[in-house]
Amino acid sequence: MTDTPTALKGPARIAAYVKTLPDAPGVYRMLDDKGNVLYVGKAKSLKKRVSNYAKSGGHDNRITRMIAETAEMLFVTTASEIEALLLESNLIKRLKPRYNVSYRDDKSFPNILLREDHPFPQLLKHRGAKTTKGVYFGPFASAGAVTRTLNTLQRAFLLRSCSDSVFGARTRPCLLYQIKRCSAPCVGRIDEQAYGELVREAERFLTGKSRSVQESLVADMNAAAEALDFERAARLRDRIRAMSHIRSTQGINPSTFEDADVFAAFMQGGNTCIQVFFFRSGQNWGNRPYFPKAAAELSPGEVLGAFVAQFYDERQAPALVLLSEEIPERDLLAEALSLRAERKVEVAVPQRGEKREIVEMALQNAREQLARRLAENTAQRELLEGVAELFGLEAPPRRIEVYDNSHIQGTNALGGMIVAGPDGFEKGEYRKFNIKSEDLTPGDDYAMMREVLTRRFTRLVKESETDEARSKWPDLVLIDGGPGQLKVAGGVLADLAVEDVALVSISKGPDRDAGREHFYMPGRAPFRLDVKSPVLYYLQRLRDEAHRFAIGSHRKKRAKALGANPLDEVAGVGAVRKRALLNHFGSARAVAGASLADLEAVEGVSAALAKKIFDFFHPAG
Repeated sequence: MTDTPTALKGPARIAAYVKTLPDAPGVYRMLDDKGNVLYVGKAKSLKKRVSNYAKSGGHDNRITRMIAETAEMLFVTTASEIEALLLESNLIKRLKPRYNVSYRDDKSFPNILLREDHPFPQLLKHRGAKTTKGVYFGPFASAGAVTRTLNTLQRAFLLRSCSDSVFGARTRPCLLYQIKRCSAPCVGRIDEQAYGELVREAERFLTGKSRSVQESLVADMNAAAEALDFERAARLRDRIRAMSHIRSTQGINPSTFEDADVFAAFMQGGNTCIQVFFFRSGQNWGNRPYFPKAAAELSPGEVLGAFVAQFYDERQAPALVLLSEEIPERDLLAEALSLRAERKVEVAVPQRGEKREIVEMALQNAREQLARRLAENTAQRELLEGVAELFGLEAPPRRIEVYDNSHIQGTNALGGMIVAGPDGFEKGEYRKFNIKSEDLTPGDDYAMMREVLTRRFTRLVKESETDEARSKWPDLVLIDGGPGQLKVAGGVLADLAVEDVALVSISKGPDRDAGREHFYMPGRAPFRLDVKSPVLYYLQRLRDEAHRFAIGSHRKKRAKALGANPLDEVAGVGAVRKRALLNHFGSARAVAGASLADLEAVEGVSAALAKKIFDFFHPAG
């Protein structure tokens, strides 16, 4: 890495670096006088590329502004231009420089996992590292797409979705068996061989052989009907219908390729939408829109090329990547993706045939999605301007944080924070806070709010030196409550010397009527808004979303606590012994109250394990 002391800005500053740069590939970063990264770029020759920036003319407005702000540069040489491209993409995603194309990344896409580490494989949704032994199918565009597909696959193939612990503890079929979405292998309603055949059918279906699987089941159904086994024929008919439903909801299923990702970019009014379609095993597994931030001077091809490179920074590309636009250095991108995937990856811009038709379909989706987005953003911008005017903010808020608490008579207490801004609800930024204070009086809402805000803003203050942390600072904090909650929140911010955050509490009106809310701000008399005010409706939506999130998180926490079985915490008690204990005593509570002799009488429980169980429920002292 090379750098020199800061002295000048602009072309003269950049020219000072050129003398020492090598004629070799690498990545460069341009920084302003505060150390913020303005731009990350790669070059086949660092010396030649950077020397272009040292010239005072011949640049468009965007590049001219960027050069003028540059006070420092950092350089990393690489072994090849391909490695430079990969490093550039990684740095752009991590640093999100102002003058680069960047977008909000969801990191990973969900998959369907068919486990292979159990005699009766489980079919489930999976996200993250692929460490579990099994067959993975994906990526799917969203968790909702996976859930819908899983529900239908359960009806089609009757594979279990329960965890191993639930599977091992069952003594009778669950509700999924009753509604014909599981074959109940947990209680022996199907043997291992027959279940294995269902697994093989599911694998064939998910790997693109859906038509042959369906034809085979149709033949079995007809044979069952001819043998007058109408009950079996009806079951097969229901499975065939479920498969047909999956195929019909997938839309286009290509015949000229099996695995591909399709990217289509549409630009209008300085905004860009990129639609990404996923095709695996000849099946359409959904699509997702992205809205990258890019300068209006860039062409659709330039935005698309930068987007695709970043998209595959932490993902593996399929054998085929189809684009709606020609992009700069397409061959270089294909080489980089092939290097990362350790196999050939083709990047193509189809001009005719089925592939072009599918790209056009994706482009039409991008066009329609951007039109909806622009309409929504116009309304959203007007609402945020109204919020700024209402609460006396200098500018429309970029980040609004809304807080609410939830508990039942003080138990399973939890605080929730939701985030909203120009792009609507930022669900990836939502946070829940398990109340940890041991000296808190159960049900003390003020103390709960104090703990949540103290933890949140203490962390913000500690991390405030980084660019990422600064982007997380709210412009406006909304508290669900009245003047008491406002006083508590104000005290927390004062203790932490936080002065640049507007603080407002919103309380429900008499009889909790929507539209009669009161608003409280420090140094201002309580006030209400006209019941027909769009800003009031927007603030109600924020408050209700925070309440929904807090309540939902509380219910999950409470359900987990209610569903917890103390036997799960006893070392040496696995699924088999747990089932034996529950069958013998009837409940975990009865096990806890059993004598040592009674525990030793359970089949499969040794004297040593019985003593361990007894000591767990009857600790000494």
